[in-house]
Amino acid sequence: MVTVIVIAAAVALLAAAAGWVISTYNSLVQARNKTDYTWAQVDVILKKRFDLVPGLVETVRGYAAHEKETLAKVIEARSRITTAGSVSETADANNMLTGALRSLFAVAEAYPDLKANAGFISLQEELTNIENKIAYQRQFYNDSVYAFNTRIQQFPTVIVARIFGFGAKDLFNTEQAEEREPVKFSFRDTP
Repeated sequence: MVTVIVIAAAVALLAAAAGWVISTYNSLVQARNKTDYTWAQVDVILKKRFDLVPGLVETVRGYAAHEKETLAKVIEARSRITTAGSVSETADANNMLTGALRSLFAVAEAYPDLKANAGFISLQEELTNIENKIAYQRQFYNDSVYAFNTRIQQFPTVIVARIFGFGAKDLFNTEQAEEREPVKFSFRDTP
């Protein structure tokens, strides 16, 4: 009789432990998938900005052809995005593009005809909207990564995370102090 009770208790303990492992594993999968999903949302918005750049460069080129260095930096930054593989490489490439776009818009300030061009104004407005969406999605992504990374480091979940190979995710950060400021665009001079 005592043997049956010990065996039943051992089976119940093993079943409870297995249930905890399964539950913990499933919650980690859910958290990992949320971070992957939020990164996909960031990537969609970054692609929209990526697609705007050629039109912007061509518009500026038509008015400021001698600003080749600035245009080349924008084109180079855009091409770096295509070779980025990880979140941190993508963040670095996009930070480079943000800086290059700042320089491009600073150059545009010297050309009143360009600043008055309807196509240029439209591209600026669309880019401003996209920059706001990038900031929002980057925050949402980083919140998801923070929650996931915290979860896989907490005891006892860390045990399941290590057994099943759940690794930390990278945050989408800006690197330099000037890149921490919002992108500023001047649409038109007001009289």
